[in-house]
Amino acid sequence: MTESPKNPLHGVTLEALLTELVAHYGWDGLAQRVDIRCFKSDPSIKSSLTFLRKTPWAREKVEALYVRLRQGRG
Repeated sequence: MTESPKNPLHGVTLEALLTELVAHYGWDGLAQRVDIRCFKSDPSIKSSLTFLRKTPWAREKVEALYVRLRQGRG
């Protein structure tokens, strides 16, 4: 049986990832780190999830920020 490489995002839903980032940085801090409007103008988990699911480049930035946070470099 082949082992999959260690992926820090494995088993983490986008909603859980986003919720943890908001809890750690707050919406303002998140908007400073990832410059997208859904974090600046009337932010919510639901609207952000909708945007991130449709926008691969933004999702990649948010996932990278999450990985840095989990590695203690966020």
